Amino acid sequence: MPRLLRISGSALALVFALAALPTVASANDDLLKLEKDPNQWTQPAGNYANTRYSALKQITTANVKNLQPAWSFSTGVLRGHEGGPLVIGDMMYVHAPFPNTVYALDLADNGKIVWKYEPKQDPNVIPVMCCDTVNRGVAYGEGMIFLHQADTTLVALDAKTGKVVWSAKDGDATKGETGTSAPLVVKDKVLIGNSGGEFGVRGHLSAYDIKTGKLVWQAHSMGPDADTLMDPAKTTELGKPVGKDSGTSTWQGDQWKIGGGTTWGWISYDPETNLIYYGSGNPSTWNPVQRPGDNKWSMTIFARDADTGMAKWVYQMTPHDEWDYDGVNEMILTDQKFDGKDRKLLVHFDRNGFGYTLDRLTGELLVAEKYDPAVNWASKIDLKTGLPVRDKKYSTEANGEDTNSQGICPAALGSKDQQPAAFSPETGLFYVPTNHVCMDYEPYKVAYTAGQPYVGATLSMYPAPGGTNLGNFIAWDAEKGKIAWSIPEPFSVWSGALATAGGVVFYGTLEGYLKAVDAKTGKELYKFKTPSGIIGNINTYTSKGKQYIAVLSGVGGWAGIGMAAGLTNPNEGLGAVGAYQSLSQYTQLGGTLTVFALPD
Repeated sequence: MPRLLRISGSALALVFALAALPTVASANDDLLKLEKDPNQWTQPAGNYANTRYSALKQITTANVKNLQPAWSFSTGVLRGHEGGPLVIGDMMYVHAPFPNTVYALDLADNGKIVWKYEPKQDPNVIPVMCCDTVNRGVAYGEGMIFLHQADTTLVALDAKTGKVVWSAKDGDATKGETGTSAPLVVKDKVLIGNSGGEFGVRGHLSAYDIKTGKLVWQAHSMGPDADTLMDPAKTTELGKPVGKDSGTSTWQGDQWKIGGGTTWGWISYDPETNLIYYGSGNPSTWNPVQRPGDNKWSMTIFARDADTGMAKWVYQMTPHDEWDYDGVNEMILTDQKFDGKDRKLLVHFDRNGFGYTLDRLTGELLVAEKYDPAVNWASKIDLKTGLPVRDKKYSTEANGEDTNSQGICPAALGSKDQQPAAFSPETGLFYVPTNHVCMDYEPYKVAYTAGQPYVGATLSMYPAPGGTNLGNFIAWDAEKGKIAWSIPEPFSVWSGALATAGGVVFYGTLEGYLKAVDAKTGKELYKFKTPSGIIGNINTYTSKGKQYIAVLSGVGGWAGIGMAAGLTNPNEGLGAVGAYQSLSQYTQLGGTLTVFALPD
């Protein structure tokens, strides 16, 4: 397959032709074998399907109450710790926020630090990271650890020594483009997305050659077909061709060039079809008056060929977004019964508050229902058109520029942000960390200057009506589109969930509790307060035949940005500071990995 750096004209026609040829749908053989071994945690989400499910079952609903801390490790960084460690054999790889330190710990030798990598980055990248200096983790493949640094550098490290094998610059931090996402290794490529929608960055997904670090293909979220890697006749949305240059015709003039749609969320992959799945974020600016049109393909689910990057199908969930409802959250791939038939499904919990179930082969929309009852910006999603039925009362555009639209649910941080859900094949349920937060939203006119904030809205956030809790942890039935059970939490649940074959589901809270609940009923079985608030993702593995549970704590991220960055104005942190101002009464800063196990 040729390595295509820029694609236009005849080159695009070549890609179309290549995409039509049969491909060998075999992923990186090593990773496919490793993800089937529950004793290790070899990918950011545990597996290509992003289920965050483990077949380990030493820890059960009967004995999880006996769980206790086994050991801990400080990262030495005080900002928000998202993501989680990898476990490859006896080695654990732990990452941290800026400056994006990576540690290799020997599990067979009391967690001895085998190597440490600390990149030298320009600290000027910190002010252009919109929602804390987070990083969502490293990836593994071909004997290397891959890190996406804040300054957009993708670096390949020798997994044994930590020495740099190669590095590649994916963007320009001086223009507001940053790196926060976890890479994904697919076959002979390393995939990464970009961050910076609040600076007018144009989103893209990049594929780099795993051996050399050379760019193979890059797919933009908006722009002409040569940039978005779309065949106007073959790429479909809900079964219909998207048409020529759909990524420019839905924008006014050249606004698509600073259109946002960044891709800082999770990527999943189906080896059988050779398709990758991911979502794009908000259009720029947050002021909808300044960007007429549907603003395609922001807020979109993409299904692309892993070899060429060509889009097979797309689905835009929130056309002409008015609320910053990024569509970057994880795409969970399951093979389940649906209406009595075996279907290959994609389940996505969007920031806009709707849980979507689609056929991942065709992009057919099967279910779209609210997974937080407070959602009010739209009454429903029309399954035939895929369009939300909006309530004009909560429009930030219809109410006019410089007008404060009040009581919009969810808030800009969504009914769920990037914190990934889990799926258990044992119960058929999805376990979703959620936010229960609403907002007031006032758009204002803003001019674009490269490297400067391009937001154009002032926000304030607060609990949804009818209570004081800012979050819930829910179990979701994706076929029925209904909540099976729900656990209210005083603050948003900002950690990634973990489901296990032992019938236990784990999640973390912003106050710092690791909690274990019964997968069937939601009954709380265990909790332990870690040194800081948890916005990391819970993982599990075995060492010397014993099952462990691991979680990064370290409050921060968008919900904890007030504490992490020392902000006090309620409208700072893009509106989040006011909603979470009492969090400092329950936890403090600190980056710590805490590992739990049953007593001997």
